[in-house]
Amino acid sequence: MANLTKPTQLIGQSSYFANMLEQISLLAPLNKPVLVIGERGTGKELVAERLHYLSSRWHAPLIKLNCAAINDNLLESELFGHEIGSFSGASKKHIGRFARAENGSLFLDELANTSNLVQEKLLRVVEYGEYETVGGQKTLNSDVRLIAATNEDLPQLVEQKRFRADLLDRLAFDVVTIPPLRYRQEDILLLAEHFAIRMATELNLEYFAGFTDEAKETLLSYQWPGNVRELKNVIERSLYRQTDLAEALDNVIFDPFDSPFRPVKPSQITEKSTPTQINDLNSFNQAYNWPIDFAQLSAKHEIDMIKAALKQSKFNQKQAAQLLNVSYHQLRGYLKKYKLLDSLKHD
Repeated sequence: MANLTKPTQLIGQSSYFANMLEQISLLAPLNKPVLVIGERGTGKELVAERLHYLSSRWHAPLIKLNCAAINDNLLESELFGHEIGSFSGASKKHIGRFARAENGSLFLDELANTSNLVQEKLLRVVEYGEYETVGGQKTLNSDVRLIAATNEDLPQLVEQKRFRADLLDRLAFDVVTIPPLRYRQEDILLLAEHFAIRMATELNLEYFAGFTDEAKETLLSYQWPGNVRELKNVIERSLYRQTDLAEALDNVIFDPFDSPFRPVKPSQITEKSTPTQINDLNSFNQAYNWPIDFAQLSAKHEIDMIKAALKQSKFNQKQAAQLLNVSYHQLRGYLKKYKLLDSLKHD
């Protein structure tokens, strides 16, 4: 029996997120396969849970499998099961995930990592509801809803002959694409507070004191390449490290590896000669066609340095300002001057 009380914690109120929830609600009652596409940490498994628990299959099992976590040779057996003696070491019968998910749903994460053989067998199950166990002779019927997920561009993989076009056609009845957290500005502080309150409970605190204005600005200006999972880790780490837990959270700790004692190998990057490194006047003259646009070249140099600092700091503007040895407000001024704020939202 499935765990009926398990919450599907998809939290948000942004328009992109609301549109996704509406799509899930429309898809959930249908007995059709679904593809869930999203960057790492966006919550693909939570989407699969919501699809299952809002469907008529909610009382049956939701079985999950990360296809990238299992060797190709074992994945077929894990999905479809195997008979005794079907291969070396098969001393007992193994019940596969399709059999365990009967009348329910099967969530396959990292689908793009499957081999052509596994994809061919999945195609047969999706189209005809039939499969055989490894080493078995009997055709078995399957009543399972397949929910597959990946962070890859499957149509592109089809073009590269790395994924079966016919399987993609069968799976893509509809595709739920999860918006990255950087496109959900309205949800960042909402999620941050949710994770902070949960962590405060774990730390046996009576309440969570909130975030300072500077901490809020820091959270909102960060690009969150690891999405919601990264946000959760950052909030929990920052709260438990805080000295005075009765005060509002001010110091947001993005990088747990940040330490003056971190072992770092010597850089393998060979510096190329650039006009800023040229001391010889003749070389400088060769580098440029005179006359030059001094203002334009200077602005480009400043923009390149700002972008490099932002990338180095994982788009944490406070840390980028420190790398550039300017104040946070000075950096914000440069971002506005060069109209980089809007582009940051879409990087």
